[in-house]
Amino acid sequence: MDRRLGALAAALLAFTSTSALAQQVYKVGSSVGLTGYAAVNDRAWRDGLQLAAEAINAKGGVLGRKIELVVEDNRSEPQEAVVGYRKMMSNDQVQIFDSGCVSAGNFAAAGSVVRAQIPMMLCSILPQRPEEQKWAFSVLPPPRFEIEARYQHLKDKTDIRKVGILHDPTPYAMLMKDLGSKIAKDMGLEVVAVESYKQDDADVSVQIGRMNAAGAGAIVKMGQGGSTVTTAKNIKALGLDKMILMASLDDWATFRQAGEVLGERFLFVAPGVQIPDAIPAGSAKEAAESFLKVWRAKHGDRDPNAGARAWDSLMLIAAAAEKAKSLEGPAMRDALETLPSTQGAFAQFNFSPEQHVGITKNPFEIGVLRDGKFVALK
Repeated sequence: MDRRLGALAAALLAFTSTSALAQQVYKVGSSVGLTGYAAVNDRAWRDGLQLAAEAINAKGGVLGRKIELVVEDNRSEPQEAVVGYRKMMSNDQVQIFDSGCVSAGNFAAAGSVVRAQIPMMLCSILPQRPEEQKWAFSVLPPPRFEIEARYQHLKDKTDIRKVGILHDPTPYAMLMKDLGSKIAKDMGLEVVAVESYKQDDADVSVQIGRMNAAGAGAIVKMGQGGSTVTTAKNIKALGLDKMILMASLDDWATFRQAGEVLGERFLFVAPGVQIPDAIPAGSAKEAAESFLKVWRAKHGDRDPNAGARAWDSLMLIAAAAEKAKSLEGPAMRDALETLPSTQGAFAQFNFSPEQHVGITKNPFEIGVLRDGKFVALK
């Protein structure tokens, strides 16, 4: 009997010690595509979170607790994302999510996350259901900003008035595809062809050929990853020496390969952190340079785009915790809605009860690879 009591006491002591340790950290879960089509961007997202966590923890953490990141690879697949989210909620007991750019995965898991009343900060667009949007916050610029920046360049700087849209099946690209046709009309452009592809397609020559036959002078691509390089190579192989390829927000690794194929006929949308020389003096430049100093010290000349938004997202979470004076889900959700306007490394963020997409001013310039360097195309 005494042995049983001793074993029980030891077990209770171990449980108490574990519980006490758990209370000393603030667990932030992140579902990211460390493999699959989103890997380049989501690896940078994870690394930006880690740098932000280190910076916040060096100053004492949030409300006296150190941030502990819990990362699950969703392999860029919705089903894997659901499994990872459930694990982080049940096994790891995360208190908030700060997840990567796989929109479909974030959508698939949103229902169970909301039922647990856990806020979600996302690299992706918001889930579609209003009850899920209530608990989700996005640091991705609205898709229309990407489209408007590209169309404005065509309208102001070229004589191209007919474009083709090339998109993948992700929710983000599908949303941009629909917006692209509408916004074109408003800006005096004509979408003459809309073509789709899968992320692992090794050739999109047929789609490009149909757009060219329809009279498109530029391809407005909606989707990230290596498919952009495939598109650039196919344009060159088809001998379309006047066609312009305009890419979505993506990583330098992708931009460099496509730019080396098409030269200055390859254009892309870029935030200030990707082309910092284009940022005017002021608070935006100071915030970007502060982040870039930390990023470059750890990652050298690696692309800072996704890392900067991840850094900003965790800084916003830390600011919400200080505002709420609580780490409980509902209190954090309410605090995120009522944060004051905040200048981040990537952009200015303005959340409100009605506005859960934090970037409300277009942060994009049109970039180009020139003499081996990424610069704003003026």
